[in-house]
Amino acid sequence: MGIVAGLDSSSAFTRIVVCDTDTGAVLRQGYAPHPVEPKATEVDPQAWLLSLGEAATGGLLEGVQAIGVSAQQHGLIPLDGQGNLVRAALTGNDKRAQVAAADLIDGLGSREAWAQAVGCVPQAAQAVSKLRWIARHEPEAAQRTAGVLQAHDWLVWQLLGRPARRTTDRGAASGTGYWSAATGFYRPDLVELALGHQVALPEVLGPSDAAGTTPEGLLISAGTGETMAAAFGLGVGAGDAVVSLGASGSVMAVHHEALADPSGMITSFADATGMHLPVIHTSNAVRALRGTAEMLGAEDLAELSELALKSTPGASGLVLLPYLEGERTPRLPHAAGTLAGLRRESMKPEHLARAAFEGMICSLGDALDVLRGRGVEVRRVFLLGAAAELPAVQAAAPGIFGTQVVVPQPAEYAALGAARQAAWALGVSQGTLAAHTPPAWQGASAQVFEPGEELAVGQAVRQQYVATRDEIHPGAFGQGA
Repeated sequence: MGIVAGLDSSSAFTRIVVCDTDTGAVLRQGYAPHPVEPKATEVDPQAWLLSLGEAATGGLLEGVQAIGVSAQQHGLIPLDGQGNLVRAALTGNDKRAQVAAADLIDGLGSREAWAQAVGCVPQAAQAVSKLRWIARHEPEAAQRTAGVLQAHDWLVWQLLGRPARRTTDRGAASGTGYWSAATGFYRPDLVELALGHQVALPEVLGPSDAAGTTPEGLLISAGTGETMAAAFGLGVGAGDAVVSLGASGSVMAVHHEALADPSGMITSFADATGMHLPVIHTSNAVRALRGTAEMLGAEDLAELSELALKSTPGASGLVLLPYLEGERTPRLPHAAGTLAGLRRESMKPEHLARAAFEGMICSLGDALDVLRGRGVEVRRVFLLGAAAELPAVQAAAPGIFGTQVVVPQPAEYAALGAARQAAWALGVSQGTLAAHTPPAWQGASAQVFEPGEELAVGQAVRQQYVATRDEIHPGAFGQGA
């Protein structure tokens, strides 16, 4: 038996789990908030190290043989020729680069050109857009920038004592906008298009590779982004999709190849195992439930769920298209939400509550169908987020998605994924694991819901939603989702 640690440095805190290498059992945990505002758009990366040190106090890492690092994605840390910070790190939630992203799309010619080049279309969050923003707004800083890292790259580099070699992994690299998951290579020309000159880019390691060993003898694995680490910690594989229920929503699935999507709806990430994670985002998910709860005077989402279950599938004909903030999937940035099917008998609070839940799930079903339409197999869906615990969600999701639904127990999945990666790299270094076989840790504890006899009812609800969507927004998905 060995001991490894997984470190997850999110936008607001650091969590550390210490695990048994053979089983993945959590032996110890640590936590510390970052000494910065959770929604800060510019951060001194030293704050992440301070948080890490605080989370690791009390002998937490005693006996640990290897560490894996997961961190917030899409940040940008510009370094000068000596490896010093050129300016504060720009975090993923900094939206100032949206105009820069549009400039880059025009610079390469089209959204389709970007999708073909690197599997994604520039957004404000991505490193390539932030480079363009620095070039336009801070030309002196741009000129001094000689190398770039993301959060997990920088933390790994610091843990190793800032060696000459800087590394990343394919998961984090696939979110930069200048590395292609399909080809496995950087596009330096896109860096130059954004910044105006070339810079040093970190070496992209394989899933089971080690980034190096600390002066104290600790092995540090490649690390990865939070999304990829969480998928690895959950234990998802081919045939699995993960639906995240936040204010906005996301759907990702494990697939054997990168998916170039000219429409830009699919972002083609690489995962932490050598596979791929096509991801689709929706602008609206739980925000539609919260808005409905406010409209109906429900105290919280639990009360809204209870109310919804007093209705029946199909909500007496009510259909809510939950495009409250416009929508990314389908691409309707200027749309508003629509409530259709109003009749005298349907004008009751419980029917509106039910329509909100069904609308949210059907909208995510649209995203799931985009992936299915590209050949992605979906045998089961993992539902993440606090709203996944709501009975109304659990009642409707299996039938609407048309597949088994798994609701994992809350856990630190990104930190667990980082620890599992550390155990993999350690096993490979010791000759006890193969480079293509991650440690077989026990999967997440979960509730499992089958569509069963409700499948036909759920599919009828879905058809009612699709018919309304196509009537209000014809051609939103071409010939349909």
